[in-house]
Amino acid sequence: MIVSFTYPAVLALLVLPIGLLAWTWRRKGREIAIPMDYGTQGDGRSWRRIIGFFESMPAVLLAIVIVLLAGPQETGQPRSRRALTNIEFCVDNSASMTTAFGDRSRYEASMQAIHEFVDFREGDAFGLTFFSDATLQWVPLTTDTSAFQYALPFMDPRLPLPAGLGGGTQIGKGLEECRKTLLQREHGDRMIILVSDGASADLYGGRDAEVAAALKRDGIVVIDVHVADGEVPKEIVNIAYLTDGEVFQPGDHEALAAVFKRIDEMRKSKLEKVAAETHDHFFIPAIAGLSLLGVFAMSLFGMRYTPW
Repeated sequence: MIVSFTYPAVLALLVLPIGLLAWTWRRKGREIAIPMDYGTQGDGRSWRRIIGFFESMPAVLLAIVIVLLAGPQETGQPRSRRALTNIEFCVDNSASMTTAFGDRSRYEASMQAIHEFVDFREGDAFGLTFFSDATLQWVPLTTDTSAFQYALPFMDPRLPLPAGLGGGTQIGKGLEECRKTLLQREHGDRMIILVSDGASADLYGGRDAEVAAALKRDGIVVIDVHVADGEVPKEIVNIAYLTDGEVFQPGDHEALAAVFKRIDEMRKSKLEKVAAETHDHFFIPAIAGLSLLGVFAMSLFGMRYTPW
């Protein structure tokens, strides 16, 4: 344990109790002459030491108060903690997501798999953004993921969509919005998990390379989960691989759950060294001061010079 002080300059005041101690033990005038006929008396040195000990307590208590005012701190041991990963889910909310996917729709299967993924990645920060012709941030980046469970019924594509959201598919717009969200976090890794079932016209004409370059520059990895049959659009494949991500194409709900477990294995939680923390260390001097104060109070009942 390493002890330091918040206000070390205050320790200079310790010259006061040191001076008081010196005066207590060196001062004269405490002796009292008592005439005794034919008596033999000792020199009283033992009692002088005992009473001097109790008379020294105010100076010692003052020293303890000065130490407390200086703010003693102790430095703990360095430790490791789980490194934060910021994961933004970019989920397609277009009308095609109502297509059957095993025994449920593509949207329902995707959201269920996301819920399960969030549960076994406890400690990371998650956000949820829906996109079609426009984007809607449903859950801001947070480590409190309770809001995810409420997204499934309210954002079902079979229901009337919120004003302005539309029913098309603009993946580029969704990725750009997720990039802006992730840039608000200065610490931790950044990842976008794109869940979609179609191509996107706003990525044609080299736009995919521009989006990928911006994501790569900001250290954002894109992992695509394509919940549809047929080939994955090459623009999405380019974005994933240019950002050091992956592309998955599960065929049913069970395979989709396995994909998210695979993502968890690929992007294992990291441990990072954390500098040792300092915190107040008042306990020992406070206990010592209270103990001495109690002993000093008891000594006032008799351990003092009586001038008669």
